[in-house]
Amino acid sequence: MGKRKNEYKPLLFTTTLRNPERIKSFLSIIAKYDKEILTNKLIDKIVFDLVSSKIYVPTYVNKNSYLKKQLLSDSPFSNEDTEKIIENSKQEHKEAGFDRGWPSRFDTWYKFLKELGLVYYSMNEPIEMSEAGLKLVMANQEGYEHLEEQVFLNCFAKYQRNNPFRRISNCNNPLILLLSTIKELQKYYGPSFSGVSTKEIPLFLVWKDDNYKELAERIVSIRTTYAFTPSDDAIYEICKEILGLTNEDEKRFKKSNLLKELPDEFIRKMRLTGLISIRGMGRFIDINKTEQSKINYVLTNYSELKSFSSEKEYFDYMKSIDSNLINIKRNIVFSNDESRKLFLHWVNSFDLDTLISEINILIKTNAKSTNDTLKYISEPLRLEFITALILQKHFKDVLVKPNYSFDDEGVPTSFAQGGTPDIECLDENGDVLFEVTLLTGTTQNIREMPAICRHLQDRKEKQNNSFSVMLAPYIHSDTLKYAQFAKFKDDLDIIPIDIPTFSSTIKNKVSIFEYKS
Repeated sequence: MGKRKNEYKPLLFTTTLRNPERIKSFLSIIAKYDKEILTNKLIDKIVFDLVSSKIYVPTYVNKNSYLKKQLLSDSPFSNEDTEKIIENSKQEHKEAGFDRGWPSRFDTWYKFLKELGLVYYSMNEPIEMSEAGLKLVMANQEGYEHLEEQVFLNCFAKYQRNNPFRRISNCNNPLILLLSTIKELQKYYGPSFSGVSTKEIPLFLVWKDDNYKELAERIVSIRTTYAFTPSDDAIYEICKEILGLTNEDEKRFKKSNLLKELPDEFIRKMRLTGLISIRGMGRFIDINKTEQSKINYVLTNYSELKSFSSEKEYFDYMKSIDSNLINIKRNIVFSNDESRKLFLHWVNSFDLDTLISEINILIKTNAKSTNDTLKYISEPLRLEFITALILQKHFKDVLVKPNYSFDDEGVPTSFAQGGTPDIECLDENGDVLFEVTLLTGTTQNIREMPAICRHLQDRKEKQNNSFSVMLAPYIHSDTLKYAQFAKFKDDLDIIPIDIPTFSSTIKNKVSIFEYKS
């Protein structure tokens, strides 16, 4: 059977590893085997590690009452349970170059990370972790969380749809196409321009080439006819026409995918770069004006598409970090007053019940935010954002200062540089530091508690009447023990509290200092 002919397709990055936290988790496992020869035996080890650590959970687990209960525990699956899960989770998947079953499943997990230049592998060849991949693994460590944005910016600045990993005819760099089209549209609409409507995003997904001027003209034409409210049917027909599809192709390119799921995923990926802002309460995306210098650098240095003769050649292009890009400083730095104004805008945009509902979504399996702004913020960063909003919304007399980086709309883009608490709450009685995490297992204590202690020790040197609150979906027993030890050894008051308790009791708190009692 010959290779399938290249054709024009909508942009789909991946259906497997969408969440950046999931990408980091999968990378952390394969990184342990860097430089080792990839064989089926080694793949078995990687699969075992992924299942044991609960990074990958086969459907069999939720069908078995005992394993389902173990899944909710804070410990890895035992060796015996892991073997049982793998044995009862036969894989029938087949990928070219890999044996049917788990070897092919391995390839479906990691092929997108290969395409991003994070890790390279081929059967019977050494696994190669790239500089970018190792940096992303490092972003799992306290103090290095900001590296996540750097890596994804580097990846998507270089990423080309016409790369050797994909058999498609579309020929463009999605990020470059988006930035260039927005800049071109600014010429049409001037200072009043708000960006690209989310309803217009499907056009970027189906666009055949890198002709951003023609794409901008097409968007202007659509706006002339429909303003900013074209019907789903109208956009879908335009996309079909661009791709050259017939009515029979609708089964392969469903309207719901093309108009909702794929655009949402595209926006999330572009937001990971820090270059894209959300405007109009989620109705538009635009250039982040605080990063104009980086945007200009990307457009100057990566607009010209390259040709590659092999997957390895493309990977070698993708794998290195462009230090010039990473080191460019923000061209706009907000004053304290400006930062405060942006933060209060979002505090006033939500009622407390909505915020409580949104923070609970973060701890529910398969629950997703439907808010047109919040859904585009990665879950760990969203937890910081929502927690800060809740605290300021309820404790009106407390000065709440979140330390995440944010765009020109005040929406978080990345974690704060290391050495600072997540959220500072300044009260007339003293300071309360809120530290938040979505971690629940033993890594919760290992990754979070030492840093929390350091932050609190530093603060007590300035304001002795200070304590910390650690907020997580579930508080691990090791975390509780560490908090007790910190109190005994260094007189540090660290109050671990789970999100369900926090969200259900916040309205009963008169003072933020009640968390210490």
